[in-house]
Amino acid sequence: MKKIIKILIIFIIVSNIIFPIYADDEETEIEDINIEEIIEASAKPTNIPTINSRAAVIYDRTSGTVIYGKEENTKRKMASTTKIMTCLVTLEHANLTDTVEVSKKAAGTGGSRLGLTSGAKITVNDLLYGLMLCSGNDAAVALAEYVAGSISEFANLMNEKAKEIGLENTHFVTPHGLDEEEHYTTAYELAKLADYALNIEKFANIVKTKTYTITINGNTKQLNNTNELLGNLNGVYGVKTGFTNGANRCLVTAIKRDNLDVICVVLGADTKKYRTQDSIKLIEYAFKNYEIVDLDSIIEKEFIEWKKENLQAVEIIKGKEDYANLIINLHDKNSYPVNKEEIKDINVEIQTEKILNAPVYKNQVIGKLTLKIGDKIIKEIDIISEKDINKKTYLDYFKDLITNYTKYLEYHFI
Repeated sequence: MKKIIKILIIFIIVSNIIFPIYADDEETEIEDINIEEIIEASAKPTNIPTINSRAAVIYDRTSGTVIYGKEENTKRKMASTTKIMTCLVTLEHANLTDTVEVSKKAAGTGGSRLGLTSGAKITVNDLLYGLMLCSGNDAAVALAEYVAGSISEFANLMNEKAKEIGLENTHFVTPHGLDEEEHYTTAYELAKLADYALNIEKFANIVKTKTYTITINGNTKQLNNTNELLGNLNGVYGVKTGFTNGANRCLVTAIKRDNLDVICVVLGADTKKYRTQDSIKLIEYAFKNYEIVDLDSIIEKEFIEWKKENLQAVEIIKGKEDYANLIINLHDKNSYPVNKEEIKDINVEIQTEKILNAPVYKNQVIGKLTLKIGDKIIKEIDIISEKDINKKTYLDYFKDLITNYTKYLEYHFI
């Protein structure tokens, strides 16, 4: 019995050396899926779907709001979705035409690979396609070393960028996402990161590419995107897959149909099939149940109607003018995803001061406009004075006296 246990222990140790438990991404996944069948089966729900993934979010890019969330603020391993940040940092620090000589360390990186060898020469541009399309961990290390000199220094750049974007629950240790205890993010912050990166034209062009031909040492190689939804599901234009034993299956997807533009993130799905199903369920739920509403147009209309009935809403005591003219400033044209069944529940509430003592100053806050959907506050805007209203002087009072006396005489004797 002891001999059998020893053999098992040796087998486990050797297996972990030969087949690292952190092996990452589609290259190591043997599960095959029928994408057409999954789309047909998953594209039906109109109510909030049940999903297998441990964490998920649907993030509206237009408003920066969450349409759906499941454990979206819980820290989790992120696998190769890490490479969204790797690509972003590289684009900000390297020239696409630069040639990189691949180190022995980069060439020896395990998991999903582009297929680089030590001493191979390849451009930054082609490395980025290898990073994002076939999820090359070797490409990730090659880029990190070229940009920052080492993985640790590159991780510092990644974390600096995360802080700049406002990702408070995200931390990077590696450029590839192989399991590390202090390497984590949340579904919500991963969506924010993807949203930020997609505003960069080159990044957006890379992740929407289905196939691409690169050159390594003068030899061409065709790459295929690991994102199973790209080119198969209506409106998908990126962004990244991921898989490690610690993170399970992960997928970040960007989808735009008409004026609704969302990012769907699923983390911790048990299988690739579940990852695909969950993503499609959430995407179809968003597009079947939500539409973009121009909130500012509603606010402007309601405020104009209110002013027509409330021209003398705010009385100025001892002012050179008796009433304040009220305005609102809509700096941005804000649109917001609203559940179709809740559009009828959009309402605008307006509250202002009734009486103010002069002087009143331009842009002085006099009230507040609140837009709600049901009981949920969506937006609050200050109602302000259009201009200065000075306090009356003794001369003003004398002029008023003369004016009022003249009117009295005209009324009684003329």
